[in-house]
Amino acid sequence: MSQLSSTRPAGRLWLEKEARGFLGQGRAELLEHIDTLGSMAKAARAMGMGYKRAWDMIEAMNNLADAPLVERVSGGRGGGGTRLTDHGRHMIAEFRAAEAAYVRFLDLLAAESGDPERLRALIGRMAMKTSARNQWWGRVMRLQSGPVNTEVALQLSGGETLVGVITNHSADELGLSEGKDVMALVKATHIILAGGEDGQHTSARNRLCGTVERVEHGEVEAGVTLRLPGGGTVSAVVTNESADDLGLREGAAACALIKASHVILAVNG
Repeated sequence: MSQLSSTRPAGRLWLEKEARGFLGQGRAELLEHIDTLGSMAKAARAMGMGYKRAWDMIEAMNNLADAPLVERVSGGRGGGGTRLTDHGRHMIAEFRAAEAAYVRFLDLLAAESGDPERLRALIGRMAMKTSARNQWWGRVMRLQSGPVNTEVALQLSGGETLVGVITNHSADELGLSEGKDVMALVKATHIILAGGEDGQHTSARNRLCGTVERVEHGEVEAGVTLRLPGGGTVSAVVTNESADDLGLREGAAACALIKASHVILAVNG
């Protein structure tokens, strides 16, 4: 029996900024308590720590962050307090998402512990690259099965909705269920672009609208990158003539239209 058979991978997640510890489990909990209780003193008591230590942790994060995570509120009926900023809530969401992925990674490692070959195969799968230019992680919001195909609605990390249609057999093979994390892949050549802020009337199921971030012209075709409001991007390839006709230039509004049948889904494991 392998010596690893009775062991389990373990660890703690830290987000770093400028090579310094920025956000970990304890700091995330403190931020969440501040958001819930609206008071630094109450949050510190809930964490079982002193008021000064709690403020030292907050100041350390605020000094590293791009924008303050916590701010003081003065006056009012309650005499003021402490509250989380929108950036603070965003950082909590980012940490919890990273933490969930980290836990899944540890679970996958634990499942393969004791078998070096399977462990190497797991690492190989996680390092896999694809030729699809667009790759987005999302969470299954809804599954609707028909006689042959299943419609899968995903919520992407930026809040956008993406719908894909796959066979019922593929849905079963992938073990899809509501709440499951899934990767969606779409080739850049399958993206249809439309100028304007809301696109045109079209039969394409998916419409992701944003701002043109980059246009790279070749001899015949142009590579166009859209920045979505939630922070994600969409890459498309269109002819130079189409790019000019649609007025695609940096800063212009545009929409990416994607047929549900062009969305490829993938899961870990």
